Amino acid sequence: MSLFHLFLVAVIQGVTEFLPVSSSGHLILLPNLTGMADQGQVIDVAVHVGTLGAVCLYFWADVRRAAIGLPRVLRWQIDSQEAWLALCLIIATIPVVIFGIVLKLTGLDDAMRSIAVIGWTMLVFGLVLWWADRRGPVEKTAADWSLKDAVTMGLWQAIALIPGTSRSGITITAARYLGYERSEAARIAMLMSIPTIIASGVLLGAEVMVTADLAAARDAAIAAAFAFIAALLALVGMMKLLKFVDFTPYVIYRVILGVILLWIAYT
Repeated sequence: MSLFHLFLVAVIQGVTEFLPVSSSGHLILLPNLTGMADQGQVIDVAVHVGTLGAVCLYFWADVRRAAIGLPRVLRWQIDSQEAWLALCLIIATIPVVIFGIVLKLTGLDDAMRSIAVIGWTMLVFGLVLWWADRRGPVEKTAADWSLKDAVTMGLWQAIALIPGTSRSGITITAARYLGYERSEAARIAMLMSIPTIIASGVLLGAEVMVTADLAAARDAAIAAAFAFIAALLALVGMMKLLKFVDFTPYVIYRVILGVILLWIAYT
């Protein structure tokens, strides 16, 4: 792959992974709308690793807390805030892992990679985000995260495996619906992305390890670095903007893009 192609894929993944606009949808659209070759699963894994590094760095304090609590959860000693956070993250990840395996085994993951599907999900779930953001009460913080809310958000997150939905967008939508303040909703959604990205990376990585060569490894390293920088900048920007604006700009973008894609798909 050319350096420009790697840069373009990495920036698209890095910026859209955490903004509520769907990274998978944009990556599918790239070859469909530009005629560029599909980047392949090696690069998919690499850019996921890059975004994983960015979110871990930005939310390092929370990641450290969850890491400290994980051994206690494995011993079923849920007796600290750290263990509780780790347990909630595990519970919230189970639905998306199960749904992801089902889609992979049935081949439905490839069947849904169409412009029409992305257009509808962009439009519909953009409007759902706007609705939840407008009507959702503002009464909870991340410290109030319960197992019930973790299950609910985990089920919503599983819907994001449909291209165009947006993993961050649908989990933020669920959090706002459950009453979490905007920045806290985004914070929980970002933390939920960590085990989800790890799970998807392991699933994809297992498939590409046998085919990767030196050139692919070089391209993957470059893509991961670009994705890390883009994702970190996107995270910093979004979290700062949420102190002053709501999610309406993202909703407007989703609706406009959704309408354009549906027009392309059906005409």
